[in-house]
Amino acid sequence: MVPLSNLLTFALAAIALIALPGPSVLFVIGRSLALGRLGGFLSVLGNALGLVPIVIAVALGLGVIVTQSVVIFTIIKFVGAGYIVYLGVQAIRHRKDAAKDIGVSSARKSNWRVLAEGFMVGISNPKSLVFFVAVLPQFVDYSQGAVPLQLATLGMVFVVLAVLGDSVWALTAGWARDWFATSPKRLEKLSATGGVMMIGLGGVLAASGAKSA
Repeated sequence: MVPLSNLLTFALAAIALIALPGPSVLFVIGRSLALGRLGGFLSVLGNALGLVPIVIAVALGLGVIVTQSVVIFTIIKFVGAGYIVYLGVQAIRHRKDAAKDIGVSSARKSNWRVLAEGFMVGISNPKSLVFFVAVLPQFVDYSQGAVPLQLATLGMVFVVLAVLGDSVWALTAGWARDWFATSPKRLEKLSATGGVMMIGLGGVLAASGAKSA
């Protein structure tokens, strides 16, 4: 098992990283503005579930293989970026639906679909893979053995903390959306804004270098 001191140090480092607004936060805010609090929270949960296979891959040593392959890494990067752009376009296309469905989060999508979309974004995010491959091993005590278990434990701690931190952003953006919901026109523009944020995020991820993504 991971020594308690290593676990606490990693948790503090993870909290500091999660608190800084990044791609995950922008995605959650964009989804919350477009779909409301429930849609935002389901996106957070789905995104976190998408990290679980990455944690398992890193624990088994597969993460290093992917990050060292420019071709595989680039494919994952563009798939993830393209999917985020697609979700942003959909938010803009259906902005009028959001205005019609004031007060009803995710009215045009089933909860399972919103969850699945968040999962796809999480599992195709190359930045998460690089983070886990580069950071987790630094907090492993190799003298204790069971290295895969230690890596998996650290990874799951990060996933739980990410859910808690990103949920705050989802709720905050959802509350802002509720205020805009007093005006159908304002809500329509807000949903489109969320879509634009996701398209911009997808563009940034696609443009980032393979080794720095």
